[in-house]
Amino acid sequence: MKNVIDNHYHSFRERSSLKKICLPLILSLLLLLTACGGQKSSNAGTNEGAAGAENAAAANANGSAAATEGTITYESENGPIEVPANPQRVIVVASYAGNVMALGVPLVGVDSWSKMNPRYQDHLAGVEEISEENIEKIIELDPDLIIGLSTTKNLDKLKEIAPTVTYTYGKVDYLTQQLEIGKLLNKEKEAQAWIDDFKARAAEAGEQIRAKIGDKTVSVIESYDKQLYVFGDNWGRGTEVLYQAMKLNMPEKVKEMALQDGYYALSAEVLPEYAGDYLIISKYLDQENAFQQTESYKNIPAVKNGQVFEANAKEFYFNDPITLDYQLDFFKSHFLGN
Repeated sequence: MKNVIDNHYHSFRERSSLKKICLPLILSLLLLLTACGGQKSSNAGTNEGAAGAENAAAANANGSAAATEGTITYESENGPIEVPANPQRVIVVASYAGNVMALGVPLVGVDSWSKMNPRYQDHLAGVEEISEENIEKIIELDPDLIIGLSTTKNLDKLKEIAPTVTYTYGKVDYLTQQLEIGKLLNKEKEAQAWIDDFKARAAEAGEQIRAKIGDKTVSVIESYDKQLYVFGDNWGRGTEVLYQAMKLNMPEKVKEMALQDGYYALSAEVLPEYAGDYLIISKYLDQENAFQQTESYKNIPAVKNGQVFEANAKEFYFNDPITLDYQLDFFKSHFLGN
């Protein structure tokens, strides 16, 4: 603030000195200007109007700049909170790095899952991997905003470092979540524009896929740490795109066991009961995937019919705009061949 005041002061002194130098010349020309009559007066009026417009435009620009450098009040789950109007050093301690990146807001730290995502690598060059448990590292990064889950550890300490906003996963749908983060980052219009465009593209793709496969069902499964899971319609791995956006059908057994909680743990022996006509496998290449060698898996109709689509789990994990756009293209390519 002191620099801004000093700059205004020196600017004022310079203008004052200029007026003192020019004043005798102005007085000597006064009679000539007066003699020029109405035409000169008209021109002077035009020039004054132009100068006034320029000054007004400059004032508006300065006002806009001041607004972006200030704060806004965001209505979070836990009440109103003052956050930067134009955050430049955001840390995401869990889940929402892709939501922030999609809006072009600079990140300085993200969680390990985001850092290992191949889809994020171009966006995260130079961004540090952090943990909510490593408070010292977060302090060093000097964030102006911290975003995480409601279950994030050390929230009291994080709030002492910078304004900290958390979300409860699944409290709102995946598109509303992006809109909320848009509001938080003062980019609501940009978030809404992407939402509208994504919904239109996904609806069109869904119509094309349903026209091709009819009422056939689709399942999404994943093997992690020797445990097999099947997913509902809101747990990443492309489930939001398949079931919500494109309105493809989920097997009844999956509805029964996985729809409410978002996922359901099962054994390889009962996997055929949950397998749809099409099977999407979110696959960790560095994890054990022995279930694919079992007879129960090999005898699933989707496997026999070549209707199994494998995706890299590390880039299929989230449900932010960057991931959702990739998932939509993945499904269009595998279901439609384009």
